[in-house]
Amino acid sequence: MGLFSKISEGMKKTRESLQKRLDEVFISFRKVDEDLFEELEETLVLSDVGAITAGEICEQVKRKVKEKKITDPEDVKKELKETVEEILAGDYSVAFDEKPKIILVIGVNGVGKTTTIGKLACRYKKEGKKVILAAADTFRAAAIEQLEIWGERAGAGIVRHESGADPAAVAYDAVEAGKARNADVVICDTAGRMHNKKNLMDELSKIARVIHKSTPDAQIETLLVLDATTGQNAVSQARQFKEVADITGIVLTKLDGTAKGGIIIGIVQELGIPVKFIGVGESEDDLQPFDPTAFTNALFEE
Repeated sequence: MGLFSKISEGMKKTRESLQKRLDEVFISFRKVDEDLFEELEETLVLSDVGAITAGEICEQVKRKVKEKKITDPEDVKKELKETVEEILAGDYSVAFDEKPKIILVIGVNGVGKTTTIGKLACRYKKEGKKVILAAADTFRAAAIEQLEIWGERAGAGIVRHESGADPAAVAYDAVEAGKARNADVVICDTAGRMHNKKNLMDELSKIARVIHKSTPDAQIETLLVLDATTGQNAVSQARQFKEVADITGIVLTKLDGTAKGGIIIGIVQELGIPVKFIGVGESEDDLQPFDPTAFTNALFEE
């Protein structure tokens, strides 16, 4: 199955839900007027795009409709797709401009964080990269063992301490091991319990400090893992984590199991955080780099 096919299949529930609502809007109106845009905005909100983003999208579409003198409601749909693609446009890649590349993975328990790390390790190993995993989630029962299983599956090295050890010490040793073994990437797991903001900030800051002690010029990629099935709650999580961490990208998991995929648009528009990867299935290769064009085409595919 090709990249577009995977994303299209993974977006099936979101697409069908959105298309059904959009069809109801555009069939109901014979002319383009304010009532149509009110219905369109409500439809986007119900599709988990988010109230703020839905309003901004409708304003942009309204402006284009006026400029192009569009009178057919069906043509409004084309402008909607174009506007969404413009909002999502950008470079979503993870740059490997240093060695080892250090990726810090954060997120609450239950979102698929450790599984995401395992799938990233598999992806990078298939690309020919040497990968080391850091088992710095030292508090959750079985987190270290779970990461070890993924490490064996991916053929990646793993650095671990005993349960309850200092996460920053694990991160430091992993980066040192990465340098010693000439690794291309070090992926660091972190505690997934729901911290209060101060504890979370302190822990992440300490991890960042020890990494920079090992590698002063390191550009840490901090990926926040979110569960798409939680809809606007995932957006709230992203907002809270952004207050305490320098998030460079989002990994949105379980997209294939929900109709709430519209949250991607809200995350990018409202929070200004790029979505780097999306999970569109259970297998190792179903964690895909986010492609805004493929996503938009899959969302509006007839």
